[in-house]
Amino acid sequence: MLRINLFDNQGRLTLTDHYDLLLIGAGHAHLGVLRRWALVDRPPGRIALISPGPAAWYSGMLPGLLAGRHSAADCQVELPALCRAAKVELIISPVEGLSAAQQQVQLSDGRSLNADWLSLNVGAQIGLPPQRGEGMQLLAVKPFDTFFAGWQRWQAAPQPMAILGGGAAGVELALALAGKVPHVALFSAGHLLDGLSPGVRLRALGHLRQHAVEVREDCPISRIENDCLLSGNEPVWRGQRLLLASGAKAFAWPTHSGLGCDERGFVLIAPTLQSYTHPTIFAVGDCASLPGARKSGVYAVRQGPVLAANLNAALRGLALKRYRPQPQSLALLATGDGGALLDWHGYSADGQLYGRWKDYLDKGFIQRHRF
Repeated sequence: MLRINLFDNQGRLTLTDHYDLLLIGAGHAHLGVLRRWALVDRPPGRIALISPGPAAWYSGMLPGLLAGRHSAADCQVELPALCRAAKVELIISPVEGLSAAQQQVQLSDGRSLNADWLSLNVGAQIGLPPQRGEGMQLLAVKPFDTFFAGWQRWQAAPQPMAILGGGAAGVELALALAGKVPHVALFSAGHLLDGLSPGVRLRALGHLRQHAVEVREDCPISRIENDCLLSGNEPVWRGQRLLLASGAKAFAWPTHSGLGCDERGFVLIAPTLQSYTHPTIFAVGDCASLPGARKSGVYAVRQGPVLAANLNAALRGLALKRYRPQPQSLALLATGDGGALLDWHGYSADGQLYGRWKDYLDKGFIQRHRF
């Protein structure tokens, strides 16, 4: 173990550990990398995974958890066992900053870590509307552990609730929570489920109507004034609880790291999944920007095998592979009653059969990463 003495910007002595590879974040792609290394010999060198907590939540099962169909333990991958199987160190601490030029990671516990190679799979956060006053409580769906703890507190005294976000997450959450609170209102900045087929959108609207969910499309929320949501200057909803499930927003620290990022702050990557500006740094999943790759767990999972092969090649000095985003992806949206909506190549359907299929795929993902 190489330990280097450094001084921080306040003149305090720090200790920096050196690694051959640091995996930053326990997202879907990194879980796939660790699973592959647990089953097949991992590449040489000192490798560690940095995670803010000891478990990785699987986002696809969150609606089922809130609907009472899954337990919290069903929806998590325990990282200590997976890392032991992959012969990878586990470092539990949030990341506070990154210097791309120095290949150095700053942790919130004060430690600094250096590595020859870095891989980012840290996801994204939820954007918050401007808020004035304290009349409305806000709860974002990410990070999942914070969200679930907040939801348990809310559930102890149910109140009417608004959900901000007309994508798959917002629709699934609205259907999961309908009937568990006195009233649910769902706000979408554009058309509901924009990007999916018209058929699945109509089916989703039908389910929401059956569950008495108030749906407001083409109604972007501009700000929050005390207990009121405003679209432009028009009040559109009053209440004390707002659930945030809107589009992904980049974390600030990758932008400040010196990495080349797009206009929204996501790391620009090449088809090899390497940063365009710093090729010794890989980035995948929601924190990365690559044409054709949507910010969806389905795409992150597909990046996993290519990332594993390329990290192995990088540590061994071999040629890298190219990742090609799939032109179409299967979408299965939970309807809260054990069923699901299906969208595939413009074909839509719904029912209990598709819910059982979704459960099979979700539980299979969890089981594949348990050791």
